[in-house]
Amino acid sequence: MKHRLQTIVKFGGVVFLIGLVAGGIFLVTVIQDLPDPTRISEKPVSQSTKIYDRARRTLLYEIHGEEKRTLISFSDIPLAVRNATIAAEDANFYSHGGIDFKGILRALYADIKSQNIQQGGSTITQQLIKNTLLGKEQTVKRKIKEVVLAILLESKYSKDEILSLYLNQIPYGSNAYGIEAAAETYFATSTKHLTLAEAALLATLPRAPSYYSPYGPHKQELMGRKDTVLDRMKSIGFISEKDAESAKKEKLAFEPMKTNIQAPHFVMYVRDYLEEHYDTQTIENGGLRITTTLDWDAQQKAEKIISDSVARNKDLGAKNTSLVAIDPRTGQIIAMVGSIDYFDVKNDGNVNVATRLRQPGSAFKPLAYVTALQKGYTPETILFDVPTEFNPLCNSDATPGPGIDEKDCYHPQNYDGQFRGPVTMRQALQQSLNIPSVEILYLAGIEDTIKTAEALGITSLKDRSRFGLSLVLGGAEVKLLELTAAYGAFAEDGILNPMTPILKIEDAEGNTLEEYKQNQISAVDTEAARTLNSILIDNDARVPIFIRNSSLYFPDRQVAAKTGTTQDNRDAWTIGYTPSLVAGVWVGNNDNTAMNENTAGVLVAAPLWHAFMQQVLATSTPEQFTPPTKKEVSKAVLKGFWQGSGIMKIDTISKKQATALTPPEFIREVPIGNEIHSILYWVNKNDPEGPIPENPASDAQFKNWEDAIQKWITATRFKVSQQEGVFSQETDDIHTEANRPVITLIDGANGVLSETATFLRVQIHSVFSLQEISAKLDQHALPITRSGNDIFTVLLPSGLSTGFYSLSISASDVYGNMKVLERMMSVR
Repeated sequence: MKHRLQTIVKFGGVVFLIGLVAGGIFLVTVIQDLPDPTRISEKPVSQSTKIYDRARRTLLYEIHGEEKRTLISFSDIPLAVRNATIAAEDANFYSHGGIDFKGILRALYADIKSQNIQQGGSTITQQLIKNTLLGKEQTVKRKIKEVVLAILLESKYSKDEILSLYLNQIPYGSNAYGIEAAAETYFATSTKHLTLAEAALLATLPRAPSYYSPYGPHKQELMGRKDTVLDRMKSIGFISEKDAESAKKEKLAFEPMKTNIQAPHFVMYVRDYLEEHYDTQTIENGGLRITTTLDWDAQQKAEKIISDSVARNKDLGAKNTSLVAIDPRTGQIIAMVGSIDYFDVKNDGNVNVATRLRQPGSAFKPLAYVTALQKGYTPETILFDVPTEFNPLCNSDATPGPGIDEKDCYHPQNYDGQFRGPVTMRQALQQSLNIPSVEILYLAGIEDTIKTAEALGITSLKDRSRFGLSLVLGGAEVKLLELTAAYGAFAEDGILNPMTPILKIEDAEGNTLEEYKQNQISAVDTEAARTLNSILIDNDARVPIFIRNSSLYFPDRQVAAKTGTTQDNRDAWTIGYTPSLVAGVWVGNNDNTAMNENTAGVLVAAPLWHAFMQQVLATSTPEQFTPPTKKEVSKAVLKGFWQGSGIMKIDTISKKQATALTPPEFIREVPIGNEIHSILYWVNKNDPEGPIPENPASDAQFKNWEDAIQKWITATRFKVSQQEGVFSQETDDIHTEANRPVITLIDGANGVLSETATFLRVQIHSVFSLQEISAKLDQHALPITRSGNDIFTVLLPSGLSTGFYSLSISASDVYGNMKVLERMMSVR
């Protein structure tokens, strides 16, 4: 018996020794590859890239990889959020050393009972280790590592540091990692603004983020767990019973999943920019902070205006709309709506029409007109709106010449099928007349017009072989965004501020990676741009085609505007601007189907453009465009005369040629002669102010243009006046030096006045009746009265002190002859 007992003891000792060795070996294998817990705060943490509006008050979107995260400091985490997390996950957090042994025993008992590892009994420190260093594998080996690392971690970091790391890295579901991302995802707010009820609810999510998701089927259980957390906070002493009950009653409003992106087309435009300049890892995980140029107030106005227009435009056969707005002074994009509904994928709603190629119709015309203005043509330049063939190889009656196919002839029509005869360049553009506009493109030059377009930022006209005279009528595709920006250069007197969606980009540490800097480009001549502006704001010139109070007109401010409609009504445009705002609207269908017949840009696009401009400009002070400098030209055709070879200035009183003494208000310009020809008879198209061409017929377009005019004269039975252009060769004898009033001082003729003088007399002799007389002493107006036929009394200010004064007396007669007497007077 004794021997057997010894044998058993020896055997037990050997087993114990073997177990001890095996356990040691197992423990060594477990801990030998442990990560360094002291470097947990140095581990790179993935952070989302955030895109904000220009005021940084509205988060438009977060770009993230697997983890949507924003790091915040511990001081920015309210006490209620910390306490809710402790109550939900680890009530003894501030009293244990990283391991809660009671919790482990409780969890172990549950695991043995269920014969499965389900309960962890993990502290906040252990959960941090699991989520950052070890992963979620449910094994005994991982659990041992977790315990060891938790103890080591607590020896390195303070409790507040551990809690801060936990709250910034724990997953809350919906790709939200960390409390800040969770607050923004579920409640569209920051952590520091969370209510007690919201804090308690978020504290419940890390236990089972998918199961308790507010967007899942277990929302009722989630709300119950939220109340349980509040009860635990009350029992621990974190909050009062009153606070707990009040928080339970609070109605929580979760942010809809769909609204996690605002201004979606603009956001995706910004993302495209980021992908061109940064790598994917930086964009998705680098924590970039993007301050964009978007004006959230203007964006909301644009979205509502377009949303409200859906039913009306759908009745007109238009199912989609796009709007962009830019500050022309900076090039910053302040609003962008790429389609009616970004989320309507079935109808390509996610396609940003603002950046897609569409035909602009007449909205392209200003680019040709400004090119012509740069070459020396004027707003008064005469063009002929008459049936015209523009292919020189076709006959003037639009029939093909030898070897030419009829389809190659080009004789455009106006949208209403009417012809208006001679019109000015101003009238042609504002009334959107097609035939004169084709003439303008020819005069300006197709190549030069394309160069102007490219200088203005248009990038889609690379293949020159595709473009002919139809270019001016919208025969080339352009982008709404680029054409709107081009109009912005007109608003800036020809200076292009390249468009940008970015104000500032910062990294996760707040370092500036890039920032908006103005980069002005001289795109077109200043005077040409100002002249174009003066045309596009001229509502009177527009009226014959558009009603006076059309959607293009603003009674209280200067607004330049142009519409465009493509062939078969596939695209409708309106683009317009003030010195501080340019906006463009496109209406049509993504599949390029036509809208209803006679649906023009002024009917479908202009009302939306007008509403946007009106709302955005409502609180601003009306601005004025700088007027162009008046340009002197000598040719009748450049001055608005469609008869005559030159210009004569006559005095309207004497009917004779004006002189340098003829007042401007009495001068009228009239043509010399009565010849009627096309503009190509009078000008070399590349040098309009140069000599008259010796052989106009050498221009390929001359014959057809000239024939068209002569046919119009015959068809309209217009008779050339033989008297028109015949005027006296004598010069103006009304406005002469001899006829100017003569002013003579009676008192103070020697330049001296007495201190006691109260008036002085002056004689004014005039050949013609006097119209106006005035007197000033040092720029102060003095009363003046007639006291005789040619005698006038000028009342002086009382109490004149001694010194010198400047006296000015002027007189003008009914024909504008004027004389001014200026004299220095001494008071003694």
